Amino acid sequence: MRCARTSPPDPAPACTYDGRVLQSTPTAQSVQPMQPAHPAPATSTRRWLSTPAVAYTDAALRLRLLGERFHPGHWGWIVPLAVTVLAGVLRLIRLDHPHQLIFDETYYVKDAFTLLQSGVEMNWPEDHNEQFAAGNPQPENTPEYVVHPPLGKWLIALGMAVFGADNGTGWRFSAAVAGTLSVLLTALIAQRLFRSVFLGGIAGLLLAVEGHHLVMSRTGLLDIFLSFFVLAAFGALLLDRADGRRRLADRLAAAAARHGGAPPSSLLRYGPWLGWRPWRLVAGALLGAACGVKLSGLAFMAVFGLMTVLWDMNARRVAGIRHWVRAGVTHDGLYAFVAVVGVGALTYLATWTGWLVTGNGYNRQWHATHPPQSWWEHLVPGPLRSLGDYHRQSTQFHGDLSSGHDYASNPWTWPFMGRPTSFYYEGYDDGANGCPVDTCSAAITDLANPLIWWAGTLAVLVLVFLWLGRRDWRAGAFLGVYAAGQLVWFLWPERTMFFFYTIAYTPFLVLALTLCLGALMHFGGPANRRRNTVLVLAFVAVAVAASAFFMPVWTGEMIPYDQWRLRMWMSSWI
Repeated sequence: MRCARTSPPDPAPACTYDGRVLQSTPTAQSVQPMQPAHPAPATSTRRWLSTPAVAYTDAALRLRLLGERFHPGHWGWIVPLAVTVLAGVLRLIRLDHPHQLIFDETYYVKDAFTLLQSGVEMNWPEDHNEQFAAGNPQPENTPEYVVHPPLGKWLIALGMAVFGADNGTGWRFSAAVAGTLSVLLTALIAQRLFRSVFLGGIAGLLLAVEGHHLVMSRTGLLDIFLSFFVLAAFGALLLDRADGRRRLADRLAAAAARHGGAPPSSLLRYGPWLGWRPWRLVAGALLGAACGVKLSGLAFMAVFGLMTVLWDMNARRVAGIRHWVRAGVTHDGLYAFVAVVGVGALTYLATWTGWLVTGNGYNRQWHATHPPQSWWEHLVPGPLRSLGDYHRQSTQFHGDLSSGHDYASNPWTWPFMGRPTSFYYEGYDDGANGCPVDTCSAAITDLANPLIWWAGTLAVLVLVFLWLGRRDWRAGAFLGVYAAGQLVWFLWPERTMFFFYTIAYTPFLVLALTLCLGALMHFGGPANRRRNTVLVLAFVAVAVAASAFFMPVWTGEMIPYDQWRLRMWMSSWI
């Protein structure tokens, strides 16, 4: 007997025995009543027999591969859009405050300005921030050496092109849009994964009010764009997963219909080719864009590429393909590599268009003084060889980066939020700038909502048991993203790093938490559903209240110093 076991939320496993198909735990949605194969003891009454003519119909295959259809109806759009509107309000209101370049905006915003002017990043005079914010930017006429790809800075430049370069709205608008759209994507992804409009709304709401995500959405840095493209790529792969399983079901069912109700044995060895996978190509392009923002996107590209192949292998196993591992490599894996890595590489190269089509970028003319040394270098155009050397330099820079910083933090501290980054702080005495008491503070601290962040960290631990114990593929997917965004940084223990790097996987931390909240809702059976739902809603209410409490230190509002100090729960947060 050969079994193809699925994992939640997929339906029950299917097995074949002497040419017949066994399916356990039938549901009301079974295609037709199944008859027992052989007399069995009472402990085996959950095994049932179905003929191939039933098991390989399109309806039966789709039920095994995709589960019961989920129809969210109008609420499937109303709820996600509602939390997105809330996210947009929180991210766009008073976006121009403070009217100065804060933290690393001094690099990326000014780089974005010169991209608009010259197509490449140019150098700036020392201490030019105030002059830039005053609307009198004066970049130098020499190329600047930058270590991050240009796409994120081009996106910042789009906001400046619309709203101008002399105000915070201009240089932060694109980040706010990316953060707002991330909330919409999170709500829709959660709704699809958990088959619940309610849980989708919770995921979107938690991300909408989460402080770490809010601060990064209101600041002209690169990482929110990386987070957005990673999340969008994951959503595209979910659509590809469903599309691939529908194609597999349709082709096996069609083959069965042509051969008397069962696919031929030759087809069941490896399964059919699934052909054109447009959503996988979209995912590859989005991952290439993620790398075009920061090269740390490569870790997500590797994890997602492996993840989509494993999903295809499992689909073939569930469908009854005998050599599903080999088929996953030959029929799916090679094409997945081309779609994810190949399309991603072309997309990444396209993000360097400004540098390639102009001649004055840093290192752009390197090839002119470094002729090819081998036969294959003669095949590579000069500008691409210059770009390759540029990447060699930036890779070395990132590996050797170990300069001290007051807010640098080790990845070991990130799950506990041990050292969040201060982006902005101003202190005022009585009467200064409207301060109503002896001392006031105005701060923007990249501090996550403690309840959401710490509960999300615990949720990651729960995911390990859900993945190993229940073989929940959703838990495995979230763990893979967490590894790409968190664990990969342990490879460079001496490098200078910051807590805000974790924004790349923050939406998935919220999804992991939502998965656990959904499990809590169903814990103990239907009799406890109402009580458990109240507990979930109470958690969400407390999380929203915590966000309201910390909001002043996320948005730079002036508050009495003792109120600011009340929100700094750890000395390492200061």
